[in-house]
Amino acid sequence: MKILLSLSLILCLPVLLLSQELFVQHDLTAEQQFTTNCEGPAVDAQGNLYAVNYNHDGSIAIIAPGKEVALFLDLPAGSVGNGIRFNKAGFMFVADFRGHNLLMVNPADKKVTVFAHSDQFNQPNDLAISNSGIIFLSDPNWQDGTGKFWKVMPDGTLKLLEEGMGTTNGIEVSPDDKHLYVNESIQQRIWQYDLDEAGNISNKKLFVQFNDFGLDGMRCDCMGNLYVTRYDKGCVAIFSPSGTLIREVQMKGKKTSNVSFGGPDGKTVFVTLQDRGCIEWFLNDQKGAR
Repeated sequence: MKILLSLSLILCLPVLLLSQELFVQHDLTAEQQFTTNCEGPAVDAQGNLYAVNYNHDGSIAIIAPGKEVALFLDLPAGSVGNGIRFNKAGFMFVADFRGHNLLMVNPADKKVTVFAHSDQFNQPNDLAISNSGIIFLSDPNWQDGTGKFWKVMPDGTLKLLEEGMGTTNGIEVSPDDKHLYVNESIQQRIWQYDLDEAGNISNKKLFVQFNDFGLDGMRCDCMGNLYVTRYDKGCVAIFSPSGTLIREVQMKGKKTSNVSFGGPDGKTVFVTLQDRGCIEWFLNDQKGAR
């Protein structure tokens, strides 16, 4: 018998009960509370879930444990967020695709500053943060079907790592900081790079090639498995570190745009849906890497 759980129950029921519901889709928010740019789910150390473009573009929503979705802040005029990540110090980083910035938000006072900017940015899309605090930023040009990606050091210094790619979108660092994954949405490919301690890349190789549907945000679990949102297919595909498909978790909506881990044990997977304008979730067997 399927048990439908609210977010408040997720935070209260024992893990034993939750384990009966693995890989089953549930709605977290009502439909159309977010715009068609619903993206960037991320969870802070206190368990609060954030996502961009709540009610109107340029906003960031917060869903505190056991609470309803609410407005957290509006970004500065001209800025619209995409991916969100938190560093170990608790600062929020937001890819600002319209303002061509990487923004930093201090959650304590909600102050928004430009952490990095380049006139060479196309449309900063998604980001990943290594254990040492290095940020990796995807930067597609949707009109041309091309893309590149950047490294942003903890002091804000920018370095272009690769250009001349397809539409770079989802990006993630493995739990041990030894690999970087970058996908190309239109070309339906995921690339894997070796990473060194300084965040330099080498030994590029094809991780997965698809022949249908798009790709969007990605996250790793603590075992190094890669979770990929399959845009228009409406699922989250889970791959082992060797590139073997473990399973696909079907969502209710079709335009799955991004994914993040949270919940009391880090095993709740939150998924943003652009066609439904909402957030869905499922319970997982592994916790998130970060």
